[in-house]
Amino acid sequence: MKKALYITGLIAGCIAMQFASAQVDPHFSQYYIQPSTLNPALTGAMQGDYRVAAIWKNQYANTLSSRGVSAEMATNRNLNAGINVFNQASSDKAYQYTTAALSLAYTGVRFNDHYIAMALQAGILNRYFNRSKLQFGDQWTMGMGFDETNVGNEVFNKPSVTVLDAGAGIFYYDATPEKKVNLFGGFSAFHLSRPKDPFISGGSKERMPIRHSVHAGAKILVNELFSIVPNVLYMRQGEAEEKAAGAYLQVNATEKTDLLFGANIRLGNAIIPFAGFFHKGLTVGMSYDIGISEKTTASLNRNSLEVSLSYTWWRKRSTQTSAAPCPRF
Repeated sequence: MKKALYITGLIAGCIAMQFASAQVDPHFSQYYIQPSTLNPALTGAMQGDYRVAAIWKNQYANTLSSRGVSAEMATNRNLNAGINVFNQASSDKAYQYTTAALSLAYTGVRFNDHYIAMALQAGILNRYFNRSKLQFGDQWTMGMGFDETNVGNEVFNKPSVTVLDAGAGIFYYDATPEKKVNLFGGFSAFHLSRPKDPFISGGSKERMPIRHSVHAGAKILVNELFSIVPNVLYMRQGEAEEKAAGAYLQVNATEKTDLLFGANIRLGNAIIPFAGFFHKGLTVGMSYDIGISEKTTASLNRNSLEVSLSYTWWRKRSTQTSAAPCPRF
């Protein structure tokens, strides 16, 4: 564009987040609540046959919100399925980022109690700008300020763009019962179809870079009442990368209730304490990102609140097969 584009409120913050944060793709801190966004092979890796989950995140002093919903089903035929919908929007709805994806995971590779799951994911990705919410240079008049009656001369050929997207992943976990340490880990890649991204490239044919993720951890059984799950995560997309590590504690308060708490750290970005509980299949969690980046703390409030809910249950006459020893989903 020849003239300066002034994007009101969150658009500027949202685009800054897309490029300046640890990763181009937006995502949640409690990524295990939306596991298929981390690795499609995690679809159906749960202690149950069905799971529904919802998560909400508030960022940048109420100027950006993200929400996700998902549903998964594990079967006894070596095939798990799930669907995930994600939406991120500015408070004035000037900008929205939406994805919807279906994941299918094959779980038939087993060596005693050692499992390997492989998965494919396909869906759509949409980015949308509401032109009426934007302000342009030629709408400002010296001495008078902004004139909303002047529609401006800027032209948007495609304020809304939808593209097809695809991903894949592989996941290993040790489900040996009564074991002191159960290991798990996986690798995934997103945007394998390399969709065009006109909003980032300014209308050229530049394609979105593939996002690679490597994650691993262990469930350590300290005693009958207490276990700890340390974990590490590495993601890279183009020139941006994220490194995170932390620990997740689970305390068996009663036969059907667990208390959950812990913290992760995104290196050079944020400290993320977490607390929650599990009761009869229902998991409630809350986390808070505390920004520690010196590059952005002075100019932008990086703190964010995140609340999640998930519910898992067995179908009637289920065989209740072994599940990944991951944190409570």
